[in-house]
Amino acid sequence: MEGSKTNVMRVLDRAHISYTAHYYQVEEGQLDGLSVADKLAIPPEYVYKTLVALGASHKPYVFVIPVGKELNLKAAAKAVGEKSVSMLPLKDLLPTTGYIRGGCSPIGMKKAYRTALDVSCLTLERMLVSAGKIGAQVELEPQALLRLIGASAAPLCIGNGE
Repeated sequence: MEGSKTNVMRVLDRAHISYTAHYYQVEEGQLDGLSVADKLAIPPEYVYKTLVALGASHKPYVFVIPVGKELNLKAAAKAVGEKSVSMLPLKDLLPTTGYIRGGCSPIGMKKAYRTALDVSCLTLERMLVSAGKIGAQVELEPQALLRLIGASAAPLCIGNGE
């Protein structure tokens, strides 16, 4: 596993975006981002998870937030100009994105969906997102990620602005 390139890494290579690959051992039932941060010995505020939601219009949207936070659905809807959003059913994740739970990355999805990153990423020099498969993460500059996927930054988490 270590050293094997994922599609996400190939996309980053083609775009000439510098990144560091991180690999970790996966244990049954430990797909949550806090476990990933712990295994990599990286503070959780640097590790981001990728969530997919459906707008009231039935369009999919992608939200990238710190692993220790929870998505604020009202703030997420506002960020993408929807009346409301709800989480995409898990059974629809693979057909919609090309990724499975625990390996969903904002980079290299089947289609380019409108994506928002939590504003907290703007304070970081580097952040980690899934490399597109369970057991692999990529570390890169938040601004490079925003540019690559055409994302915006918005307050997306419960407790933002407190």
